[in-house]
Amino acid sequence: MHTIQCTITTEGLSASWLAPAIEGYLEWLRERGSSNAVLRRRIPPLVKFGAFAKAKGATEMDQLPALVGPFVEECNRVRIRPCPGPERNAPYALEVRRPIEQMLQLVLPSLCKDHRPYEPSFFGQAAGFFESLREERGLREPTVQLWRWHLQMFEQFLNEEGVDDLCHLLPDHLDRFIVGARTRMCIKAMFGLCSALRLLLRWLYREQRVPRDLSGCINAPQAYRLSTIPRSVTWPEVERMLATVNGATASGLRDYAMIILIVLYGLRAREVAALTLEDIDWNVGRLHVGGRKAGHSTTYPLSPTAGEAVIAYLQRGRPPTNDRHLFMSARAPRRAVNHAIVSTRVRYYLLKAGVTIIRPGSHTLRHTCAQRLVDAGFPLKVIGDYLGHRAPASTEIYTKVAVEVLRQVALGAGEVVL
Repeated sequence: MHTIQCTITTEGLSASWLAPAIEGYLEWLRERGSSNAVLRRRIPPLVKFGAFAKAKGATEMDQLPALVGPFVEECNRVRIRPCPGPERNAPYALEVRRPIEQMLQLVLPSLCKDHRPYEPSFFGQAAGFFESLREERGLREPTVQLWRWHLQMFEQFLNEEGVDDLCHLLPDHLDRFIVGARTRMCIKAMFGLCSALRLLLRWLYREQRVPRDLSGCINAPQAYRLSTIPRSVTWPEVERMLATVNGATASGLRDYAMIILIVLYGLRAREVAALTLEDIDWNVGRLHVGGRKAGHSTTYPLSPTAGEAVIAYLQRGRPPTNDRHLFMSARAPRRAVNHAIVSTRVRYYLLKAGVTIIRPGSHTLRHTCAQRLVDAGFPLKVIGDYLGHRAPASTEIYTKVAVEVLRQVALGAGEVVL
């Protein structure tokens, strides 16, 4: 990858009007384990950005976020070997953008994606909606975060349509938005999108923010119960995927342990990311999984395979940190991994192993765990409890992967089997 070529002395850094912010950012990186080489690479784009912003007339920190995009475009335009297309330019753009955005998040906390309370602007008409979801409906934070993402899509659509007031919203707008979203989202995701939008419109009408209730105009796509089958992979494919993990690196040791926990216990990505050092009781050999989707917790016996994988990661892969989360980022700044990283790493190894499946990710291995329990002849109630399902209906989908039983039914012994 082409790197930024620039020599900037200490005097050049001190001459920048962003010097205090840059020095604070470098100290923040140093505290989180970044090497001196990383610190040196971060300085040139930051100093360049300060000069660029000053040339554009910026004098205050809150003027800088709007200049990040133009600065990245300018850097790519004047570089020695400009990339011909967006895909080729993406790594370079990320290299320039990342340190600037991290620095701005430190000096302008309101920009921090992890703590920024997104409220759909809609010119203030929907302010307070998410608080009502927590207080009135008791929705858990992951659900609220998902609905935020849905409504961000809706807000972007309204901006493109030129709708600057929800009082001007028409059923035709809703129809075009839902039809467009269906081209990018599966049926299950569409149900969440339509539910969030329908509840928003009801809330707006109840709070007298809009003159009429348009929630009845939202028609979710038709879907049929048990119309699909779980997207699992075979155990030989799991073994092939595990063979692609490089156990000589810190990230490889971490990823191997995460994959083992998912495929043996059927954990969700969020549950893996939330595990802490205290969740493993080595004295009695127990793994505790708390805060599950159904609102309860589960304790499993710690299998030797999972225990060995975790121990290898703790001894040779986990960075020294005061954070009590079990799985941490392999590179500085050291942070606990989130559910997106867990799912992305599983997807990476599935593709690397040449496993062909629709929407590969961590849930693929969760379904694989369920498939093995079905093949072993466990009752659905036991499987549902093992996977942490709240209702028996959530486990019924796995009746469609009871291959041996279905084969006997097809051969004519259906009455005996059933």
